[in-house]
Amino acid sequence: MSKEVTNIAEISAEQATSAAGAAAPITSPEAAGEAAEGDVGVYTHKFKRPFEHSGVKYTELTFDFEHLTGRDMVAIDAEMQASGEMLMAAETSRSCQSKIAARAAGIGADVVEAMPLGDFNRITNAVRAFLIETGF
Repeated sequence: MSKEVTNIAEISAEQATSAAGAAAPITSPEAAGEAAEGDVGVYTHKFKRPFEHSGVKYTELTFDFEHLTGRDMVAIDAEMQASGEMLMAAETSRSCQSKIAARAAGIGADVVEAMPLGDFNRITNAVRAFLIETGF
């Protein structure tokens, strides 16, 4: 039996930060066309087909980039270094973008990386738009 999730943003901040590899939600006008022009701080992604991972079914995810902090970016950088990945530019690294997306949605990066490619691309594009908009 799977649990259906329609809005991951409902997970409390405490749950999200305590979850291994947790991240906050993210939004991008290019990715979903739902955010107001210039508002890339929150992105809601609606899956064309429900996506299931580890017994949880996702129909929609909200990524809240505005709640991310410098600590999140430092932690992502350290995580990537520990796994032998070198972060040159977050706005061009899909690995880094997927980790930022995960933190923004309060889910593990493994969930983001297991998504169908089209959804993964739209979500990581939202991250890139947020990074560029905020001057990264």
